[in-house]
Amino acid sequence: MYQDRGNRGEKLSSVKSTAVQYGILMMMLALAAGLWRLQVLGASNFRELAQQNRIRKVPILAPRGKLFDRENRLIVDNYPSVSCFLVREQNKNIDADLPIIAQGLHLDLDQLKATLRHYRAAPGYQPIPIKQDVTADEQAFIEAHRNELPELESIEESRRLYPRDGFAAHLIGYVGEVSEEDLNQARYAAYQPGDVVGKAGVEETYDQLLRGEDGSRDVIVDSHGREVGILGTDHAKPGQDLRLTIDLDLQREAEIALGDNNGAVVVMDPRNGEILALVSHPSYDPNAFAVRIHKDEWNRLITDPRHPLMNKAIQDQLAPGSTFKIIMSAAGMQEGIAQNMHVNCAGGGDFYGRFFKCDHHHGMLDIHEAIPMSCDTFFYTMAQRLGIDTIAKYATSFGLSQRTGIDLPNEMTGLMPSTQWEMKNFHQKYYAGNTISVGIGQGETQVTPIQLLRALSGLASDGHFVRPHTVNPDQLPKDFHQAILDSFPGSGDKYVPINDDTWTTVTDGMAAATTPGLYHTAEGAHIDGVDFAGKTGTAQVVGGGDTHVKGGARTPNSWFVGMVPRRNPELSVVVLQEHGDWGSNSAKIAQAIVTVYVNKQRRQEHNVLQRAGDSKPVEVGAIWSEPAAPADPSHPADASDVLREGHFFVNPAHSAATILGKQASAASLFAELPLRRRERLP
Repeated sequence: MYQDRGNRGEKLSSVKSTAVQYGILMMMLALAAGLWRLQVLGASNFRELAQQNRIRKVPILAPRGKLFDRENRLIVDNYPSVSCFLVREQNKNIDADLPIIAQGLHLDLDQLKATLRHYRAAPGYQPIPIKQDVTADEQAFIEAHRNELPELESIEESRRLYPRDGFAAHLIGYVGEVSEEDLNQARYAAYQPGDVVGKAGVEETYDQLLRGEDGSRDVIVDSHGREVGILGTDHAKPGQDLRLTIDLDLQREAEIALGDNNGAVVVMDPRNGEILALVSHPSYDPNAFAVRIHKDEWNRLITDPRHPLMNKAIQDQLAPGSTFKIIMSAAGMQEGIAQNMHVNCAGGGDFYGRFFKCDHHHGMLDIHEAIPMSCDTFFYTMAQRLGIDTIAKYATSFGLSQRTGIDLPNEMTGLMPSTQWEMKNFHQKYYAGNTISVGIGQGETQVTPIQLLRALSGLASDGHFVRPHTVNPDQLPKDFHQAILDSFPGSGDKYVPINDDTWTTVTDGMAAATTPGLYHTAEGAHIDGVDFAGKTGTAQVVGGGDTHVKGGARTPNSWFVGMVPRRNPELSVVVLQEHGDWGSNSAKIAQAIVTVYVNKQRRQEHNVLQRAGDSKPVEVGAIWSEPAAPADPSHPADASDVLREGHFFVNPAHSAATILGKQASAASLFAELPLRRRERLP
């Protein structure tokens, strides 16, 4: 029995020994597999990690493209700057360093912590921007604490430099850090947190061209993260410079003329849609956004009741007042109603059981007198005869209640009431009495300044309506230009047939409005010798009543739309003053702008006259007044020798020497030159 127990013990020892041997073998195999995975399969990965410990990729930010005016004068530039970033993977205990970082970089500690929380989901190697426009002493702080604070990195970049005092701010826009909301949109798919993007105006629309392509520099660093050498550089590609359509001279005058008034001014070439000036007041300083804007400044801007961030030229939706009477006149002429319509204005009229007043007792008058006198009673009557749907049909065909398609973000549509609109929005029939108010540009009608400018310019251009734009397409790649057209839908370029008598009646009526005369509402815009046509508008506001104290909350909005010359104009302007009282106030602003334009044209054409001599064809503009008779009776101003294929042949009675020898007013040259009515556009 004892022997059996011995054999069993020996047998058990053998089993244990074998198990231990197999266990050791498995462990060796596992170790061998691990070594194979680390040294063979993972060799490239660990080689790359090791390389990263020695080599750091430093981004080189591309300078943004500059902006110039139509004459290649610099508007927006860049300046060299240094920004500080924080790289979390350089220090695992980064929270302990935040107080000294905040103190050295003059940052608010709570704001710095909030910045890190904002980027907590980002990879550790991604640089977090914490301070822009680092000063010299702050740079010295970073270098002095390179060993203690290896997580701090500084990068040289170009930063935007905008004109002072908010000059052209709403046209140009500003740049800022891309937001989380932006990153969720398809158009920002190529952007990373911390990237700088255009946030408004031209900066936003053309950001893809302006931003360029960032580069990088591979630098060798030591164990403390200090640079000890450079391996190579992938240079950044600067953004594309853009030449805008605006004219700095006109932009400057528009800014000055509007002054401190809340409102907007837009100047356009209605032949091609080029925006020559665009002003919105009050403005803001885009430079405040170029470096991260302080939250107090941001709160001030967004809570200001005057809405300085609103581009009022394309976003302010207000009743057009009497400027709408030009739309009414065209509709009445096209429908065959206005031609033979005579109305006796006794200070107003009864319509649908209610008395609608007029500002004056104009007496008996027709369309030719009603436009320059801006007789409400006449247009009340026309509105009643046309009806709201006919009015809406023409207003819509002329571009109201729809975007123009201007290449600036967030353009508004305006509003044109109709029976269909009333039913869709209020589920009721349209009240006919409201049509009377619509007839003089009141009621539910709302327009933006750019819409109104385009509509009246199109009528003066014989039905040719153009898409406004701030950058000429010849600078853009074809696919990018098409993307712009798709991104900014609107009524765009189109032609609306207009009868000859409609065209001449409307344009002659606006020209008469700016000439001195009894009840001529726009005579404040008159410029001697210049064919300057226009129409004022005084639009009542809610609760406006009869109060006419400029700037008051109940004061009417003041409008003016004008063009030079009256038919086929080469320049048109709209002026809006919120609570600016009578439209004649806005007419004076437009006069100042057009005077600058005329002066500039005169100077340019003087130079042409001097080069060409007295008897040679001379290129001139088309903004002269139309004299009743030729200046020289012995030499009639026949079309064949006055204007031939765009060339002016100087009348012998008015040589260049005679013209240049006079100390004249801004428009004297144009007063001296006889004019044939321009041909209608093809």
